[in-house]
Amino acid sequence: MAGENERARLFTRRAFVVGTAQAGLFALLAGRVYYLEVVESEKYRTLAEENRVNLRLLSPQRGQILDRFGTPLAINQQNFRIVLLPEQTENPDHLLDQVGAYISLTDADRKRILRDLHNTDNLNAVLIKDNLTRDQMDLLAVHSIDLPGTDIDVGEVRTYPYTLATSHLLGYVGTASDQDLDSSDEDDDDNNAVLSIPGFRIGKNGIEKSYDSDLRGEVGDVQMEVNARGSVVRELTRNDAKPGHDITLGIDIGLQQYTQQRLAKEESAAAVVIDIASGEVRTLTSQPSFDPNLFTYGISQDDWDGLNNDEHSPLLNKVISGVYAPGSTIKPIVSLAGLEADILDPEARVFCPGYYELGDYKFHCWKHGGHGHVNFHQAMAGSCDTFFYDLGHRVGIDRIQAMAKRLGFGNKTGIDLPHERAGFVPSRAWKFATHGQTWQQGETLNAAIGQGYMLASPLQLAVMAARIANGGKAITPYVAHAIGGVPVAPPPIPDIGIDPANLQLVQEAMSAVVNETIGTAYGARIDKKGFEMAGKTGTAQVRHISEAEREDGVATNESLPWKERDHALFTGFAPVQNPRFAIAVIVEHGGSGAHTAAPIARDILIECQTRDKA
Repeated sequence: MAGENERARLFTRRAFVVGTAQAGLFALLAGRVYYLEVVESEKYRTLAEENRVNLRLLSPQRGQILDRFGTPLAINQQNFRIVLLPEQTENPDHLLDQVGAYISLTDADRKRILRDLHNTDNLNAVLIKDNLTRDQMDLLAVHSIDLPGTDIDVGEVRTYPYTLATSHLLGYVGTASDQDLDSSDEDDDDNNAVLSIPGFRIGKNGIEKSYDSDLRGEVGDVQMEVNARGSVVRELTRNDAKPGHDITLGIDIGLQQYTQQRLAKEESAAAVVIDIASGEVRTLTSQPSFDPNLFTYGISQDDWDGLNNDEHSPLLNKVISGVYAPGSTIKPIVSLAGLEADILDPEARVFCPGYYELGDYKFHCWKHGGHGHVNFHQAMAGSCDTFFYDLGHRVGIDRIQAMAKRLGFGNKTGIDLPHERAGFVPSRAWKFATHGQTWQQGETLNAAIGQGYMLASPLQLAVMAARIANGGKAITPYVAHAIGGVPVAPPPIPDIGIDPANLQLVQEAMSAVVNETIGTAYGARIDKKGFEMAGKTGTAQVRHISEAEREDGVATNESLPWKERDHALFTGFAPVQNPRFAIAVIVEHGGSGAHTAAPIARDILIECQTRDKA
């Protein structure tokens, strides 16, 4: 009996302990439930809503680029593509293997897809391949059941209908690189959001790059309800993307095509025409060119290597990024420096025996037998180097540098295109600071005929001609005429403060270059009344000619390898009476500026004026 009582008491104690523990656990559970449902209810309601509703970004339509008459130069075309749906894909590598059985996927494609897949939020589709042909689409559609996690999507792709004629001007678009993402403004949420859309294309060069923010538009979004697996249940709200603004250029595509075709006869060349009153660019062409559509679709390694390894530099916009010794096209600058300093007497004559002596050294004129006695007008028309050696020696490098900068040399012009180079104008201070050496008088003589350290782009040559022809107004060249239909305000046009009488003397001398029989470009003159042009030829050496070679006879350009031939240059304006347009042409290793560059300028200016009057 005592044993049974002891067992009963032991059972009762154990039951009490167990009951107490259970009661404690129940109380803890009840407290936790109360805390979650009452105290923290708002917090978890918010978290639950965020888990239930997700945001998908919508790409905006890119604005078009148009010429001055509204002709589309860069457009968007329907583009069929296959995309990967992250929420329906468990094994991306296996899926890409399956897709690769039907369409070609390179290692670069796979690397990009996996990168985009890693960066996405599992709702934005990841581009696998775009620009699919009809046959590829049909093949993928037939085998779609074997490709779960993919979809055929209809998007837009940038297309350039005028290809070679507009590539350097318009540039091209491409997908945002890691560098683009890193360099984007951290505070610009909309910009960063649109860049995060896999496959979204941005401007990489030319107008596409300069006006990318205007062309790009504003990203839209759609809120979607998703289930626990991340699959879309329904669409809740939608904010449509806003398309980008159209950009209208001052370019005339007809003139642009003509210029490109005219330059295509040369191995490597560039030309630009600008309005001398406003600075608006009418044509800007660099030869050889490239097809910008290659970049839109993703350029192949072979095509990329071919463009980069071509000695004619087809990717380089030579109008703004090519800098060259200006040769005799510098002579209007030297003349104005002398006139403004009252050093140059236009009627004074200098004797040219074919060279200019400085100490024991002879600086040779291009005309072996010399020009005889010439005044300023005759020296400019015949491009007498001896006259300008003498003038440069008396004017000095500092005055030449100052005038060159006033006329647009030595600094970027400010054109609304990327990758412009500033060229270079030397000075005494620069040489001492850079080389620790004093400036030599012989270096001034070289600078006076556009050789030595002096470098300028074709665009700077056109700006120089425009500022001389327009009465000394510091126009800034620009390409975009209107954004979204709203005209672009031209940059300010200050006066550079040159005596109009001196400008007139140089204008008349530049007219003589083309329109008088002693002029170097007389053979390229424009006979059509009211279309006449003025200008200055230039031939820039790219190799040193020794005294021994001069004694034996200088080799002709035609007998030299292409890379060792002189550059041919011309800059000028038209018409001579009431000028409207300024032009610059360079033919790399083209030989004589008078025989190669001037005829090209003549043809382009005739076409330009004809189209302008039509």
